[in-house]
Amino acid sequence: MAKTKFQSVDEYVAAQPEALQAVLQRVRSILRKAMPGAEEVISYQMPTYKMGGRAVLYLAAWTKHYSLYAGTGGVVAAFKHELAPYQVSKGTIRFPLSEPVPVKLIERIVKFRAKEVREREKTNPKKR
Repeated sequence: MAKTKFQSVDEYVAAQPEALQAVLQRVRSILRKAMPGAEEVISYQMPTYKMGGRAVLYLAAWTKHYSLYAGTGGVVAAFKHELAPYQVSKGTIRFPLSEPVPVKLIERIVKFRAKEVREREKTNPKKR
């Protein structure tokens, strides 16, 4: 991956190996469906999904896995059993490329994270 200053999620995906592009497009589709209206941007050089200006989660491609950076304490506790087969650490959930995309699990995680962000917004609104 030679390019390091991505301007869009499309650019990010296109810079990945072909086999990984298909997985990223699948995950991207899941994220968009689970968070209609979310803003899709590049932040920290990764695809980022925001609601109300707040990051809900990040997505990153790696050689042997893709990661969702959505593993808050609430997510890890709520999905403890479903996440057991995956490597989870410090907010990162790693999904091996060698396994099928866990569509339903990702949908549920995304909806859970979106709810966390909405609830946080209610109790701690951003100063504008």
